[in-house]
Amino acid sequence: MTVHYSPCITATPVCLSHLKALPSNNHFTHRALLCLMEPTELTRSAKNKFLTTKEKFHGFVDSEWRGPKGDKASENDKVEETKVAPPVEPDTKKLKLDSEESNKSGKPDGKRIRGQNKSRPHTKPTTYDEKRLCLSVLQDNRECPFGDKCHFHHDIAEYMATKPADIRESCYLHDTFGKCAFGLTCRFAKAHTTPDFKTMENAELIKACEGKTPVKNSLSKDLQNRLRKRSVSFKKSAEYLKTLSDNRDKREERGNGEMTKDLQASPDKQPPVKTIGPLTDVDVIKLRPCEKKQVDFQDKLYLAPLTTCGNLPFRRVCKRFGADITCGEMAMCTNLLQGQQSEWALLKRHESEDVFGVQVEGCFPDTMTRCAELINNNTDVDFVDINSGCPIDLVYKKGGGCGLMTRTRKFEQIIKGMNYVLDVPLTVKIRTGVQEKSNIAHKLIPEMKKWGVSMITLHGRSREQRYTKLADWDYITTCSKLASPVPLFGNGDILSYEDAMKARETGVSGIMIARGALIKPWIFTEIKESRHWDISSNERLDILRDFTNFGLEHWGSDTRGVEKIRTFMLEWLSFMCRYIPVGLLERVPQKINERPPYYMGRNYLESLMASQHVGDWVRISEMLLGPVPTNFNFLPKHKANAYK
Repeated sequence: MTVHYSPCITATPVCLSHLKALPSNNHFTHRALLCLMEPTELTRSAKNKFLTTKEKFHGFVDSEWRGPKGDKASENDKVEETKVAPPVEPDTKKLKLDSEESNKSGKPDGKRIRGQNKSRPHTKPTTYDEKRLCLSVLQDNRECPFGDKCHFHHDIAEYMATKPADIRESCYLHDTFGKCAFGLTCRFAKAHTTPDFKTMENAELIKACEGKTPVKNSLSKDLQNRLRKRSVSFKKSAEYLKTLSDNRDKREERGNGEMTKDLQASPDKQPPVKTIGPLTDVDVIKLRPCEKKQVDFQDKLYLAPLTTCGNLPFRRVCKRFGADITCGEMAMCTNLLQGQQSEWALLKRHESEDVFGVQVEGCFPDTMTRCAELINNNTDVDFVDINSGCPIDLVYKKGGGCGLMTRTRKFEQIIKGMNYVLDVPLTVKIRTGVQEKSNIAHKLIPEMKKWGVSMITLHGRSREQRYTKLADWDYITTCSKLASPVPLFGNGDILSYEDAMKARETGVSGIMIARGALIKPWIFTEIKESRHWDISSNERLDILRDFTNFGLEHWGSDTRGVEKIRTFMLEWLSFMCRYIPVGLLERVPQKINERPPYYMGRNYLESLMASQHVGDWVRISEMLLGPVPTNFNFLPKHKANAYK
């Protein structure tokens, strides 16, 4: 049986019986108790009758597995399985007795294990298409302009004979919208294809869906071309940047003596407005912060902007379970300004997302201000968020993400510039600081109030900590008082409604949930209904089925779209496998940084979903998306530092 010790263990000797006697309403008593609990008490996160060994667990999962066609695993399946690179089994966590022993970590050269597999293979979705059908054939069999030089199929019968087998007999897109835009290339094509290879349509459903645009904020070809040619006008950004340039020139002329006054100079002083016809208030009066579009952030559940996993289909799943606020994945401002299609895809908004924002990352006032104006003029969002909490080296070393917290002058110029050009609220996401034992958020928050932010989200860890320690909710409490009356959301280690209730007692305006939503997206329902949901394995599979259908709608139902859905599903399953069903727990609730022991579920599917082996995640994906291609390969992006 695996023994796990909580990472936040102190060297100070404390009597366990005294700790247990502390009042139960103390917010941090339970976490402190976990830190000093004897191994026998701490390991029983799952009931003894469900616990098993690693060998027995994997032996059971492998012996009982039935493939997508209902057949038991054959020798060929086992050979194919080896192509999927498995993650290394995590070592048992050690109890740190004092600071000297903590340095003897056993890691080579004292290096920390980073949070990502940076050298993992990047397979393009087109790799899985051996030979695709020519676009000219798809578009009413028109003549191919490339003639004999074309590399794609023109013979439909030949293409259909070599195409991978259909996944299911019904097509979600055809059943929902009346037609499938992918026609013969659809992996469910038999549902809407006649014997003579014509695509069928449902006129009633098509008429019902007419005029509806379920997804907004797509990048138009016209805007993309203008961005690439740099012909997009940024008038308001130019006005603001001119004030920065003027202030810089004045400081150089007058020296450093008047620097303080110049920094307080506001871009409100605009050059005279040239108008034609009668003057209106809009012509001469700048929109004040109080007159901007308002968003009620109070007591809301906020789904964090999650890189890779926080895609549109996943956000739709979380909205169904009660998430109040959603935000797109972090987008690089320079890539948005260059018109990159892949980056603009991160700004897409589904009609079910009633309070939606986008998160941008950058390190310079000019690019961030122009990006904010671009988003303001060309997208439909309720707020824009600045990412000043991203810990990854690629972003930090350029001065973005967490780096902004130490570059306060640039940070101020970015916030003021973006506020100047936006008609919607501007929010900021920060960490406690950069270094582990040097918190600086409490110094920044009073300044950000002056700079005009509408809401602050504080992740209770520093950049150096990543996920190796529990979030510091004591510090979040202090910062929430400093932020008032500006709303401050707390973020970190929330995996149950009890965690959420304790977090709300700290005085924060709302709660942001990140890993907790990846492990159990129904956490929003649990919090709103104040209960533990002992969700069944079939219900969890239904959640993955919904994700699959939303993915077909978002990424497409051809081979390229199906394999993209599979990749994102596997990334999600690398988090979802950490969930321990409530009915199996020795003590409720499960804590987010506890390493689950090996256990047998109440049925085979529950055991399969508990596996931390990537090959078993692939098996789950095959239940919904059919067999993987012969050249399929996958390695999880995140090493899940909480388990190392």
